[in-house]
Amino acid sequence: MGRVVIITGRPGVGKTTVLIRAVDSLRALGLGVGGFVSREVRVRGVRIGFEIMDLTSGRKGWLAHIDQHSGPRVGKYGVNTSDLVEIGVGAIRRSIQEKSTSTIAVDEIGPMELTSSDFVQAINDVIKSTKTLLATVHYRERYQIFVMFHLDEPAAMFELTLENRETINNHIVHAITKNSTSQLQF
Repeated sequence: MGRVVIITGRPGVGKTTVLIRAVDSLRALGLGVGGFVSREVRVRGVRIGFEIMDLTSGRKGWLAHIDQHSGPRVGKYGVNTSDLVEIGVGAIRRSIQEKSTSTIAVDEIGPMELTSSDFVQAINDVIKSTKTLLATVHYRERYQIFVMFHLDEPAAMFELTLENRETINNHIVHAITKNSTSQLQF
């Protein structure tokens, strides 16, 4: 079983930015990192949806959009399960198979992504593998995620705040690269 490293925090605190910094730091150390990130998309200051991007191929699609009328709804957004499965789940599954990949980044495990049983299965597959899962988790769902995926140990959870977001990267990278799998709390 691999290690699990979770980044959580309030909406807008910078979880995606911190995850990308950690990915860049791990790659600078020569470690293979796959998976995907999602970013909000705004038009004239108004959020219209979330884009999903495969970290290895750079392939992009829509995770959710206000004008997505088919598929599950989360708030005002329609979830694009096709892009979620094809790009997001595809990136996870390829990363599990890729021998040079040691860490699989998933941004994020939250209500939109959890509408897909393929996504849930892919996360379970990462956890059962020898790879490290580095994931951002929706703040309100952080403890439910631990229960849903049976994450008693080995897991490290970092709560991102405005005060620690500039300095937490080294702690996250250390949690991924260290030999011990003891649980950490920040």
